[in-house]
Amino acid sequence: MPDIFAVIADATRRDLLKVLLDASLSTDSANADISVGEMVTSLGVSQPTVSKHLRVLREAGLVRVREEGQHRYYSLEPGPLEVVEDWLIPFVSADSLTSEALASTPFAAWAGATVPAPLRRAAENLPDAGDVGSTLGRYAAGAQYRASSALHDAQSALGALDERVIDPVRKRLGRTGQ
Repeated sequence: MPDIFAVIADATRRDLLKVLLDASLSTDSANADISVGEMVTSLGVSQPTVSKHLRVLREAGLVRVREEGQHRYYSLEPGPLEVVEDWLIPFVSADSLTSEALASTPFAAWAGATVPAPLRRAAENLPDAGDVGSTLGRYAAGAQYRASSALHDAQSALGALDERVIDPVRKRLGRTGQ
């Protein structure tokens, strides 16, 4: 299996993973897949380029493919990214959270820290209580991703507004004032 860090080092492959993640978050079905053509359109790169990078992602176990006639539909398989996540978390959390804050966040349950007694008792009544911390942490991480993605999109839209509307008005006002 290829080195996961080498696989995600390529920007096009990271963009493909983001498109697949967005597709999986935007659907309620368990089969959150997207066609190669949709990825080509979304990224604005050629079909051979997308196919080449999807092959690398498939060999690394990061995507699943479903064949339907001549069409291929891909979905995200995030399992192999846990290696990256496990490596990255100490770096990310060390800067942004103190040990006291870390213990009081959803990350605490996910990371195996002590869980308060009421949460522990509630978890004991669930069918798969061993996975509660992991599930909670993943939902919190997903919510954080969606929020930061929405903020990024809003900032991009504001930048586009500046370029298309405000800058031309400023130029026009600047010319009339001379």
